Amino acid sequence: MPSAPAHTTPEALMDHTVLPASGVGIHHADRHPLHPLPIDPADVVAGDPRASWTVLYEDDVVERGLWQMTPGSAAGIEADEMFAVLSGRATITPAEGPSLTVGPGDVGIMRAGTRAVWTVHETLRKAYQITKSPCPA
Repeated sequence: MPSAPAHTTPEALMDHTVLPASGVGIHHADRHPLHPLPIDPADVVAGDPRASWTVLYEDDVVERGLWQMTPGSAAGIEADEMFAVLSGRATITPAEGPSLTVGPGDVGIMRAGTRAVWTVHETLRKAYQITKSPCPA
């Protein structure tokens, strides 16, 4: 997943920073608004992919949100991430290992530092959680 540009702060993209008192927050992922996330032209492999995202929750350990990319291919260095594909279809090609095709209902796990190319065939939207640092004991 391409990372946010240096000039974009997580606070500027965050929709919800605090869970309600109940500890449960609900978002309608299929229609939740997303913010543009420019892809570095040097990372574009094919086509004219456009990315967008929103951070739904963030603290010192995790970031949770929604990410979307339109058809095309872009390379990047992955974060320590777990994601669930909500809609669309893509092929993920890690630098080391076979290509994997994902679609709605698929759950993926990416190791931090993995180099991969995302080739999106149908606009892909996923929910994700990135682990930023080891979980406290």
